[in-house]
Amino acid sequence: MIIVHRFHIEPTKEQEQKLFRTLTLCRWLYNAALEQKEICYRQRGRSPSCMQQKNELPTLKKELPEYKQVNAQVMQDCLRRLDNAFQRLFSGLAGYPHYKDRDHYRSFTYPQADKQDQFKKPGYIYLPKIGYIKMNAHFAFDPLKVSRVNVKYHNGKWYVNLTSEIAEAEAVEIVNKIGIDVGLLTFAALSDGTKIDNRKYFRKSEKKLARLQRRLSRKKKGSNNRRKAKTKVTWLHDKIANQRKDFLHKASYGIVKKYDLIAVEDLSVKNMIKNHHLSKSIADAGWGKFVNYLEYKCLKYGKTFVKIPPRGTSQTCVCGAHVPKDLSVRVHKCPECGLIADRDIVSAMVILQRAS
Repeated sequence: MIIVHRFHIEPTKEQEQKLFRTLTLCRWLYNAALEQKEICYRQRGRSPSCMQQKNELPTLKKELPEYKQVNAQVMQDCLRRLDNAFQRLFSGLAGYPHYKDRDHYRSFTYPQADKQDQFKKPGYIYLPKIGYIKMNAHFAFDPLKVSRVNVKYHNGKWYVNLTSEIAEAEAVEIVNKIGIDVGLLTFAALSDGTKIDNRKYFRKSEKKLARLQRRLSRKKKGSNNRRKAKTKVTWLHDKIANQRKDFLHKASYGIVKKYDLIAVEDLSVKNMIKNHHLSKSIADAGWGKFVNYLEYKCLKYGKTFVKIPPRGTSQTCVCGAHVPKDLSVRVHKCPECGLIADRDIVSAMVILQRAS
């Protein structure tokens, strides 16, 4: 199982200059490689491959000595990033790759971590060509399992994303089971009658965000005031995202630690967001992340995770009878068995019933 740990780093002024310089040189390399592909395709009808561009890196370092400041693996990963962008284009998963400005190229990667040197100094991480940087690791991790290090600059702060591969835990005996039905009025209803409130972090900050965005729109493009206004908008977006992630992590962890089998609906959130009346509320709830967090935590702790088809879960009773009702009806009343309960709780019970 592959997991990613994100930690805040605190570079010195000299190290920060090197980090910014690395970002700038990698961005120039990305744009130059994209331009080379386009020129070659127009002239010869064929673009150079990623491997061909990598083979030109030694020559590039001779012609432009400043690239000697950048680790060779970082430069190769920069070209691999461009190649992945084209692969996503050809697969229909993304549009045509764009040239990057400094606001849209904020990270670089060491694809092969040196486990012995990078974490040799406690409380620090060693980045080749940069040096030892103080790292605030707020929880323990195994340095020997780190295979990839990504360095990111975001909203005035530096972070490292450490990719590790850990073994899945052995499956535990199933004693406690739970079904979960996610919603908008209530974030999640559990089959045991528990309800988790929808925090609506974006909705609560929506007016403040709109005010900051209006201020941003009035600033002159390219000015320092516009950059300051943009930083405030970014800061608020980050705050909302961090609040949501913290809530989802805590909610999913609590469920996984308490129950041995967890059943959820296999929802297609991408398609549901196409409903323009509910898209903002669905995105604010974070159903997709919640399900992903549940799934990987189940693998980590040896719990059983089951996805079931969502068809009919809200229109069916636990006795099997069909009980049609629209969204305005919040109470489930079954004419067959006489069950009267909250519709979300009954849906969660049906989900668990289908998973068992």
